Amino acid sequence: MNSKFKGVMTSVKDFMLDHNPEILTGIGISGMITTTILAVRATPKALKLIEEGKKTYKSKDLTIIETIKVAWKPYIPAALIGTLSITCLIGSTAVSIKRNAALAMAYDISERTLIRYRDKVIETIGEKKEKDIRNQLAQEDVNNNQPNEKSIIITSKGNTLCKDSISGRYFMSDLDTIRKIINETNRKMTFENYISLNEFYYSLGLDPVKEGDNLGWNIVDGLIELDISACVTKNDEPCIVVDYSIAPRPNYDR
Repeated sequence: MNSKFKGVMTSVKDFMLDHNPEILTGIGISGMITTTILAVRATPKALKLIEEGKKTYKSKDLTIIETIKVAWKPYIPAALIGTLSITCLIGSTAVSIKRNAALAMAYDISERTLIRYRDKVIETIGEKKEKDIRNQLAQEDVNNNQPNEKSIIITSKGNTLCKDSISGRYFMSDLDTIRKIINETNRKMTFENYISLNEFYYSLGLDPVKEGDNLGWNIVDGLIELDISACVTKNDEPCIVVDYSIAPRPNYDR
C-alpha cells in the first residue's frame, strides 16, 4: 500500500513539474474570474459603508481618501485572490521563458553537432556516398510510412507525389514549383530577416501545424536549402522527399 501511495505521489509530482505553466495559467485565470465575482459581491457592502461614512464625516460627498478608509474592508478577499492570480500568471510566464531558453540552447547544440557530424561524414566517405545514404534513409522512411489516397494533400501546385520530411505529410506538387517557392521564401527572408515554418507551409499549399509558428528560419543561419531524395512507393509511384540542409529552429525571430 505504501509503495503504491509513493508511486501515485511521484506521478502527481512529475505531472505538476511537466505542466507547471499550464497549471499556473489555469489558476491565474480562475483566480481573476473569482476576483471579479468577489469584487461585484463586495460592492453593495462597500456602498452601505460609504453611506454610513457620510454620517460619520457629516458630509454629503466623501473625498477619495475618506471613501477608501470606510469602504476598503469588503474588498480584502478580492484583493488577496487577485494578487495570487497575478503572481501565478507571472510565474507561468517566467517558467515558459526559462523552458524555451533551455530548449533553444539544446536545439542549437544538437544542430551544431549534427552539422559537424555530417561534414565529417562527407569528408570521410565522400559527398556522393553520403547522398546515397540519405537517399536510402528517405526510401526506408517512405517504405515504413506509405501514403494512402485519403492522406495525400492536393495543393493544385503540381502532379508529383511529394513528402515533407518535417511534418511527414504527403502532398502533390513538383520539384520546379518547390524550388521556386524556396527562392521566393529566401528573397522574402532577406528583407524580413526570418520566416516561420507555417508561412512556408502556406506557400506550399499546406495547412499549418501545431508548432509551426514556434519554429522557423533566420537569415543569420543562412538561406533555406533543399536536400531532395527521389524515392518510390510500394506501387512504384515516384515520390520526392523534401528535406532541408538547415532545419527550422525555435526563437527564429531573435
